Order: sequence, then structure tokens, then C-alpha cells
Amino acid sequence: MVGLTGNYGMGKSTVARMFRELGAMTIDTDEIVAGLLNDAQVIDEIGKTFGDDIVKNNSVNKKMLADMVFAYPSLRISLEDILHPRVFEKIEGAVLQISRTKGQSMVIIEAPVIFERGYQNRFDQIIAVSAPVNVVISRLREKGISEEDVRKRLQSQFPMEMKADKTDFIVDNSKDMGNTRRQVEAIYQQLLVKEKRHGNN
Repeated sequence: MVGLTGNYGMGKSTVARMFRELGAMTIDTDEIVAGLLNDAQVIDEIGKTFGDDIVKNNSVNKKMLADMVFAYPSLRISLEDILHPRVFEKIEGAVLQISRTKGQSMVIIEAPVIFERGYQNRFDQIIAVSAPVNVVISRLREKGISEEDVRKRLQSQFPMEMKADKTDFIVDNSKDMGNTRRQVEAIYQQLLVKEKRHGNN
């Protein structure tokens, strides 16, 4: 299990797509979370934790929930405590399914808060995608996201400098896509070697 992480706006999804194009199997935890937010039991727990304003007609107001958890770290932890055990359960099921049907023993899991919640030991290898904050702000401004919102979200995550020493690979996503792709290709080759060694043990 390879964890693919990186702070908000730094390019995790872009790098994950590059790995898929190279033939890697990937899992996006954001997609898992999106599915869980439609689960009746999860909706009920969120309503009890965050109040009736968040849940209307058995549906979660995702924008209101996101604004709340990024503004108040304690509430973010409460939400993660509801979601994360279920997320890892889904990951384990997906990894088992990939192993059985695809015959692959390596899966790359796109997850934003590996270090923030101490999940690093759940992964065999960790890749971090990094880019300077000013580059992130510039890129996201082009998508209509304000600098204030970007900084607010980045403040809820560990600085990339703190994560660098704990990762096995770092992808510098500050330059053009060709530069990023070359790094991804090199990392993928190293992961394939590790996968082969793992399979022989």
C-alpha cells in the first residue's frame, strides 16, 4: 500500500492520474468520502454531531460542513472520527479486490491527511506532492478559489517541510507537467522494483 499525499492544491490528483496512465492501480479517498456522505448511518451521525442545520431532508450540506470543519479543528477531528474508520474499511476491501481480480500487489492510495492523523504506519511507502504556497495560490486563483480560502485550508494541514523527512518520495510539482511526469515515472519504476521484491519474499 503506497500512500500519496500532499497539501491542498499541490497536485495529488494530477500525480495520481499520471500513475494511472503508467498502469498503477489507484484509490481516491475523496471519492470514498463522497460516497460515505450519502450513507444513511453516516448522515445520522453527522446530524447528531454537527446539528440539524448541516443535515436537511436526509442530505448533508457539504459546503456548510466544509466551512465549519476548516474553521474549527476540533470539529474537523470529530468528522474524521466518523469517516476515517469507514474509509480504511473501504480501502482494505478495494485492495483485496484489486489483488484478486487484477493480480497486482501494489495500490496507490490518494489520501490528504496521512501525517495529520498518524496514519503513516498503515502504508508501506509514502509519496508526497509538494509545491510552494505562492504557486498553489496562483494556480487555484485561476480556478476561482480565493487566496483566503487556500490559506485557511493549508493552515489545517501540517506544513510540507514537516512531512518531507517522513516520506519515501517527494514529487516537486512547482514546474511544468513534463517535469512532474518525469519524476512520477522514475518513482513508479522504483515502486515496481519494490513490488517485485515484496512478491518474491
